[in-house]
Amino acid sequence: MLFLFLKVLEDPSVTQVTRNVPPGLDEYNPFSESRTSPPGNVKMSNVPSTQPAIMKPTEEPPAYAQTAKEHALAQAELLKRQEELERKAAELDRREREMQSLNQQGGRKNNWPPLPENFPVGPCFYQDFSVDIPVEFQKTVKIMYYLWMFHTVTLFLNIFGCLAWFYIDATRGVDFGLSILWFLLFTPCSFVCWYRPLYGAFRSDSSFRFFVFFFVYICQCAVHVLQAAGFQRWGNCGWISSLTGLNKSIPVGIMMIIIAALFTSSAVISLVMFKKVHGLYRTTGASFEKAQQEFATGVMSNKTVQTAAANAASTAATSAAQNAFKVFLSWGNHFAGKETNSDL
Repeated sequence: MLFLFLKVLEDPSVTQVTRNVPPGLDEYNPFSESRTSPPGNVKMSNVPSTQPAIMKPTEEPPAYAQTAKEHALAQAELLKRQEELERKAAELDRREREMQSLNQQGGRKNNWPPLPENFPVGPCFYQDFSVDIPVEFQKTVKIMYYLWMFHTVTLFLNIFGCLAWFYIDATRGVDFGLSILWFLLFTPCSFVCWYRPLYGAFRSDSSFRFFVFFFVYICQCAVHVLQAAGFQRWGNCGWISSLTGLNKSIPVGIMMIIIAALFTSSAVISLVMFKKVHGLYRTTGASFEKAQQEFATGVMSNKTVQTAAANAASTAATSAAQNAFKVFLSWGNHFAGKETNSDL
């Protein structure tokens, strides 16, 4: 191997190349940190200063931006709940203070219907929406109260409509008499039978009162529909009666049509409010089982029922004791008679 290497060095072409090396090339170090160009006529090829192609990912919002947005939404929800709780706490505090003031004044005093102090009959009920009814249900209860008043006014106007109808048609005396009866009957009965149960149901969250309201109010809605229809000899200025009266007198017919429209409005509003109250009832957690428990508890806690049950139990016990004593005496007399006969 060494022999071959020496032979290569002795080659004339290799010797000529080594002799023609440009000056200073042997001192050039391409790996040095200096930026000097190579000496002589040696030229470096131009290297393009381009960066390698790298695929850029799709731009997405940073994770911290989404986290901040979610945090802001959660904080807003917490603030909303806190405000609602504070509002309810303030409402409870206000109601408690009002109750304390009422207790200091000697308890609640009936304030409905609002009658003069020198009137021989005093108010029969206590009604105060701000004290008895929670804030979220006050609007609904007030609408039902105004609906009762609206129907009462309609029944009052119905009397005048039937009177005008009786004036132009002498055979309509039955309708006029029934209109007075309906006003005197439905005004107090509707207030006591469906409005007061609704008021008490929202006041004390009573399932039993809710069921009483629904049962009676369905009948009330049916009455509204019949009154709006206005069958003859039923005492109502409905659509049928109005068209009949319009054929005989236009002014009376127009008056009866207005009353029929009021009856129709009462029927429509009643159906809408029935649906709304039923929706609120489902959110209160009331149920038929709770209504049964409330009814049983209310009946057993009633002093009148307790007194009647105690009297019935004592009467039954006394009667049973008397009957047992009579049976004992009869058996004694029977055995005594047998012994007398055997002695004879």
